[in-house]
Amino acid sequence: MDDKIFDQIHDVDLKKTMETSYIDYAMSVIAQRALPDVRDGLKPVQRRVLYSMIELNNGPDKPHRKCARIVGDTMGKYHPHGDSSIYGALVNMAQDWSTRYPLVDGHGNFGSVDGDGAAAMRYTEARLSKISMEMLADINKDTVDFVPNFDETEKEPTVLPSRYPNLLVNGTTGIAVGMATNIPPHNLREVIHAVVKIIDNEVLEDRGTDIEELLSIVKGPDFPTGAMILGTTGINEAYRTGRGKIRVRAITNIEPMQNGKNRIVVTELPYMVNKARLIEKIAELVRDKKIDGITDLRDESDRQGMRICIELRRDVNPNVVLNLLYKHTQMQDTFGVIMLALVDNQPKVLNLQEMLGYYLEHQKDVVTRRTKYDLNKAEERAHILEGLLIALDNIDEVINIIRSSANTPEAKNRLIERFSLTDVQAQAIVDMRLRALTGLEREKIEAEYAELMDRIAELKAILADEKKLLGVI
Repeated sequence: MDDKIFDQIHDVDLKKTMETSYIDYAMSVIAQRALPDVRDGLKPVQRRVLYSMIELNNGPDKPHRKCARIVGDTMGKYHPHGDSSIYGALVNMAQDWSTRYPLVDGHGNFGSVDGDGAAAMRYTEARLSKISMEMLADINKDTVDFVPNFDETEKEPTVLPSRYPNLLVNGTTGIAVGMATNIPPHNLREVIHAVVKIIDNEVLEDRGTDIEELLSIVKGPDFPTGAMILGTTGINEAYRTGRGKIRVRAITNIEPMQNGKNRIVVTELPYMVNKARLIEKIAELVRDKKIDGITDLRDESDRQGMRICIELRRDVNPNVVLNLLYKHTQMQDTFGVIMLALVDNQPKVLNLQEMLGYYLEHQKDVVTRRTKYDLNKAEERAHILEGLLIALDNIDEVINIIRSSANTPEAKNRLIERFSLTDVQAQAIVDMRLRALTGLEREKIEAEYAELMDRIAELKAILADEKKLLGVI
């Protein structure tokens, strides 16, 4: 028995094996885990959570559902990995201090800006937010490709239709193998105006849009936690090259107190700064005498917003203390922008112009496919209505054929022969109810047919003219 086992052992070159295996692992992490798709701005786990929720009919107009149910559905159908990573992605999409425009509407304890974790998934509930319905709009109209899931029992979308540029609007952060992405969130209105500008230039002036025009519309990131961006150099560099450093500073006020002292009040912190850890750091600096003059430090934050009070001695210049706080703590922080996303499953660093360009190409594809789907459905319905109108024009003969036939297949065949109908039209006539014989019903069918013909002409015009297609977008 032992000899047989040793016969199956093969010598391999460790260096070559490590190289090929690690490259396979790295590409798997890059393409299927850590980096977002340039078209919808989502990582696979986020996309699968949102798609599972729409399949559960868990929209913004429906009651919240237990997160354990959503996570279980996602894991069992599409994402065969640990439940904690799925729940972590869901929680992140529900936190309004992490995600600029939350894609999930959470109910229960979803953590805090102090770094507290969310409650266990058996306690919390969630549903899709209104904006995430725009991400999923028209997904059932053949707008995106679907692929088999891990066990080939279900189909999942490779990308979402995404009616707005989610990658720029909500940003993302992720560490892959040998590369990372860090895209800041932006104001929805600004980004949409930038897309509209690109479309207007193409349709009205027949020209491209340069980066200067886009920079005049998209002023800079729009962080969910607020704070103040220092200077535009880092922003310009990031938007032009895809990489840059943006300095962000907390919003503070110096307030005089009744006893003649001053206090520094912090109301907004830089993005991703943990408030509890910041307060600990300030206390540590005071203990180590690196910052002198602070007599009291309190966190007075409540439901109305953030408020950190730093009380000072009478003889201390508040601006000096403030500058020391900026220097030694995360009250002033640097956001390193790396606009890395997947383009055709390959990682690529993109500037602002390229990012919006890829989004627009995706929308052209989505709208074209949706228009073809709508056209196909309209033509199918018009075809049936044509058959019904033929039947109504010869109603007495149609009734005689149906009454004198032994069964439905015979009636269908006789109708097809007599009036040169298709099988679909004949079936519709056989299924027709007696109320359709009234004059009012005939008028309804004629009106619907006329409306459909107008709709078909409109859809064909959109498919024939790219400028009209851009107008729809």
